[in-house]
Amino acid sequence: MKRVKAGNKRVLVVNLDGEFYALGDVCMHEGCSLSEGSLEGENVVCPCHGSTYSVKMGNVIKGPAAQPEPTFEVKTENNRIFIKV
Repeated sequence: MKRVKAGNKRVLVVNLDGEFYALGDVCMHEGCSLSEGSLEGENVVCPCHGSTYSVKMGNVIKGPAAQPEPTFEVKTENNRIFIKV
């Protein structure tokens, strides 16, 4: 997992078995950085209050967050990662 800046957005990029996914890096519960959390299988866990999001879909797996994370289209080309925001 790594936080990057794409346009004016903070984005979390996750490599799951060679496939890249991108979602918002700001937890919808209280604004903590998801990139400082942990990856549990295909889910990212917020370090502040434990909200858990699907890396692939952005939906909430476990609260207290109630809003999903935005997800972004990812494309890889010539060992570079492109994120459509």
